Amino acid sequence: MPDKLTVGIVGYGTMGCGIAQVAATAGCEVLVYEVNRDVLTKSNQNLTKILSRLVEKEKIDQAKADSIKNSIKEVNELLDLGPCDLVIEAIIEDPEVKKNVFSKLEDYVNSDCIIASNTSSLSIASLASSCHNAARFIGIHFFNPAPLMHLVEIIPAIQTSNEIIDKAKAIIDSWGKTTVLAKDAPGFIVNRIARPFYGEALRIYEEGIADFATVDWAMKEIGGFRMGPFELMDFIGNDINYIVTETVFKAFYYDPRYQPSFTQKRFYEAGFLGRKSGQGYYSYQEGADSPSPKADRALGKHIFDRILVRLINEAADALHFGVATKEDIDIAMTKGVNYPKGLLVWADEIGIENCVQRMDTLFNHYHETQYRCSPVLRAMMKTGLTFYQTEKRHA
Repeated sequence: MPDKLTVGIVGYGTMGCGIAQVAATAGCEVLVYEVNRDVLTKSNQNLTKILSRLVEKEKIDQAKADSIKNSIKEVNELLDLGPCDLVIEAIIEDPEVKKNVFSKLEDYVNSDCIIASNTSSLSIASLASSCHNAARFIGIHFFNPAPLMHLVEIIPAIQTSNEIIDKAKAIIDSWGKTTVLAKDAPGFIVNRIARPFYGEALRIYEEGIADFATVDWAMKEIGGFRMGPFELMDFIGNDINYIVTETVFKAFYYDPRYQPSFTQKRFYEAGFLGRKSGQGYYSYQEGADSPSPKADRALGKHIFDRILVRLINEAADALHFGVATKEDIDIAMTKGVNYPKGLLVWADEIGIENCVQRMDTLFNHYHETQYRCSPVLRAMMKTGLTFYQTEKRHA
């Protein structure tokens, strides 16, 4: 790879613009291809505002802001991305649309150009199959907003060469990001493990145990999370969160652990998408009252314990199936979705036996498979080991 990379971005919406900003800030030349002129204009306006705010806050000086802006250039055709060393696609989450782009793009770029997708949940192997040289294809998943979020998931397809894995990781590391290596499994690390954060919260609401505000209060006040599940879904967008949940559910052959919620579906169908629509689980209209939670600490602890153990169980299963190392799982959840602790660290703290008992209690109550305890947790309980003491047994 040359000292100064040329990076192509296909799709210049919120994610594409954010990735372009990250690459340009790191000193890359960035070529942007976007077919929708309105999206292009809006993203350029937003980028100008963001850079102006960074200058005002003295995060960067005006010379750096101008350099970032001038390093991002628009191109009119895919073939104009020919000089790129790396191209990252950030368009609609439609596999056929993406494959069509990749099959064309491959004819225009150099043979040693890395072709990557920023998909959050689609199969990397399937997308890679659209290229004749699938060995140079890889998933590079940024989190929104890309300039602020430290985590990037690197997801090789089974076709991806080891050389491309190393190169892609080195490039993103050089941009100041924290990279984790994820198996090409549905949802990768974060979007797989985080599903119970939303799903179990919705289940608690649907059972009439607590309302939105009380669940959010419990997770923040008792759990130490920055945002509660319903606040976060409103922030992300109920359309995006629901579609990711549905995608992961289908990809896992309809495993009940990832089953979408009727409540979220109805909010999505109603257009209650959250902050961006002015109405979600909460109202964001001017003058709207914020609902008060039922600040009962016993109830709050019950809510927190239930959601936390589901998250821990999912993290343990991800480790069991080789989705990532225990270190990368914990890094992903703290850096990618700002969890207060790594889930496997958390499991060690509250006790493996405690986790197993909580899962068994839920399963015995519901007899539903989403409450089955991970075999990793059950095996560790029997041996008395913890996630971060496992190596000591062999010392």
